[in-house]
Amino acid sequence: MDEQIIIQNMDNLRRELLRHARDPAHPPLLLPVTKTRSAADILALQAAGVTQIGENRVQEIMQKYPALSGNFDIHLIGRLQTNKIKYIIERVCMVQSLDSLRLAQALDARAQAAGVRVPVLAEVNIGGEAQKTGISPEEAEAFVRYVSRLPGLHVRGLMTVMPNAADPETIRPLFRAMRSLYERLRSQAIDGVQIEELSMGMSGDFRIAAEEGATMVRIGSAIFGERVYP
Repeated sequence: MDEQIIIQNMDNLRRELLRHARDPAHPPLLLPVTKTRSAADILALQAAGVTQIGENRVQEIMQKYPALSGNFDIHLIGRLQTNKIKYIIERVCMVQSLDSLRLAQALDARAQAAGVRVPVLAEVNIGGEAQKTGISPEEAEAFVRYVSRLPGLHVRGLMTVMPNAADPETIRPLFRAMRSLYERLRSQAIDGVQIEELSMGMSGDFRIAAEEGATMVRIGSAIFGERVYP
């Protein structure tokens, strides 16, 4: 993909985020989602000042890591299976998809063995969708308190994947509920926890996410165009 198109798309998206930000002094971070994108397309993001990217698949992280290492901090934003933790433990800067006690325990064990402390976001299934992973909003505080006692993990906030909606306005209450949960957990001041990131919103609904207080939005197709699957 042409580098200038990527740069222009990034500039347009950043302006939109600034225009819609709940706090214009602190607009959400635009995290490019690079699933299925070539290393060459991803490297073009450097010209737009990008230093952090989001990858969905462990296999893609492993394939692209030699080209991307040293150029970007990589967030794992897709589901993580326990048997693949060993491949990403020292390759990612954050795991945004911490969705169960079992995964937390396995990730903690591997982190301690590697001598690292992994930043994580607790993934919340705010829409209560059976086909999606994540803890329920009602479980969030107990989950975060549990993870706070695992020395290999550092809770930095919350993440969610919103339900698909033809009209994003119909899911605005869910964005609002996520912000409310985020603020409630922040107010708890849980020892060992640093609630500062609220990762929500994608290409179709990032404006509402910004309005409702996201600190980070995950955008792929609005930067690169529609995905081409191998």
